[in-house]
Amino acid sequence: MRKGLGLIVMLALPLAACGGQEATQDKPVTANGPRLTLAASDTTDWQSVSAEVTTRDQAQVIARIPGVLTSLSVLAGDTVRKGQVIGRITDTQLAYQANAYGAQAAAAAAQAQQAGAELARVKFLTANGVYAQAKLDQAEAGARSAQAQIAAARAQQSAVRAVAGNGLVVAPANGRVLRADVPAGSPVAPGMVVAVVTSGPVVLRLDLPEALAARVRAGARVRVDGMTAEGHVTRIYPAVQAGQVSADVAMAGLDAALIGRRMGASLAAGTHRGLVVPRSFVTTRYGLDYVDVLGKDGAASTVPVQTAPAADDKVELLSGVSAGDVLVGATR
Repeated sequence: MRKGLGLIVMLALPLAACGGQEATQDKPVTANGPRLTLAASDTTDWQSVSAEVTTRDQAQVIARIPGVLTSLSVLAGDTVRKGQVIGRITDTQLAYQANAYGAQAAAAAAQAQQAGAELARVKFLTANGVYAQAKLDQAEAGARSAQAQIAAARAQQSAVRAVAGNGLVVAPANGRVLRADVPAGSPVAPGMVVAVVTSGPVVLRLDLPEALAARVRAGARVRVDGMTAEGHVTRIYPAVQAGQVSADVAMAGLDAALIGRRMGASLAAGTHRGLVVPRSFVTTRYGLDYVDVLGKDGAASTVPVQTAPAADDKVELLSGVSAGDVLVGATR
């Protein structure tokens, strides 16, 4: 009997200990630390968009005559000056035409020499009463016609040479070559883009969905991933291409060496009502965010929340809490 009583006492001791621990956990714990009552306020609506580092203007180097691109002396990334010759287009037919007009000019010059000699002879004979005035007028007209044929042939030859001179590929502006993807030896046609040269200051160009473009105005703030400085929209292009609208952003710190690079950006497109709190009220553990909410009994309970970044080291609470809840921050 004594052994049975001792066993009952031994089994009762752990149960009493467990009961004491549960009583300690259920006891309300007074929350310490700064407190914040949640209230909805206007917060910026940030939209993720695609962006490209480029320049305000892009000048196209266009072929002006048909022919073969015999040389192209620049590559993508090279710096060029306005008026610099960067290539040459050759049309062999222009050389043949120039030679043909040169031959016509030579033939006209021979005829003009003969007509001049005839005019001098007719003038002498007319002065001595051999020929009438009509004969002299005819000789003078023939001499003028021969001179006009020379001028016409030479003008046509000059025109052909001027067209051949348009075969020079010239940089239209100071800047950097963005594209030069037509290899030497390729046939080109008038209006074909041989190269693209950047011009003007470096800007960030956004590609906006046309539905979002209606909500964007000049001066809207822009953030770029990996950069601390903010930019502002300076120009919105009115044309819609493939459902996209382009906008230029002025931003300090853009490097001209990064022209053509794609970057992630966030655009301020209006405001919405949200719960914004300092980041110090949110605790992150194992990739999840938590806040301490003060209960009516004065104790704080930990609640998981979904957050989104906001300005000035703040976050927006998207779920888990509501307006009127009191948050308790960590004691410092």
